[in-house]
Amino acid sequence: MSQSAREHVRDAGGEGPLRAYEAIHQHAELELELAGRGEIELLSALGARWEELIAELPASPPPAAAPLLETAKLIHERTRVELLRLRDALLAELANARRARRAADGYAGHTRHRPRMDRSA
Repeated sequence: MSQSAREHVRDAGGEGPLRAYEAIHQHAELELELAGRGEIELLSALGARWEELIAELPASPPPAAAPLLETAKLIHERTRVELLRLRDALLAELANARRARRAADGYAGHTRHRPRMDRSA
């Protein structure tokens, strides 16, 4: 949680009314951490929890929740950027693998294919 968000929580007179917003903020931080480590399966599993967290929110947040929500929004943007970087890296690896496969197939065309199984057994 950012320093300004912590200060607003403290100024709001306690953690109770902002607990749901803090949970959203913490969840956003966890998503960013997982995206940064490339743990897509774990990140994907958090989707249901996100839906639970936002379902608990009132239609109109209290003013004291604004810093938490703004920071969570920024964290989400950073997570989106991390996921784009990860996608680009995976696509580059896939392109390299395809290129290597084509090269290997080119060399394989010069050799006689041998059966993998010994049919005399």
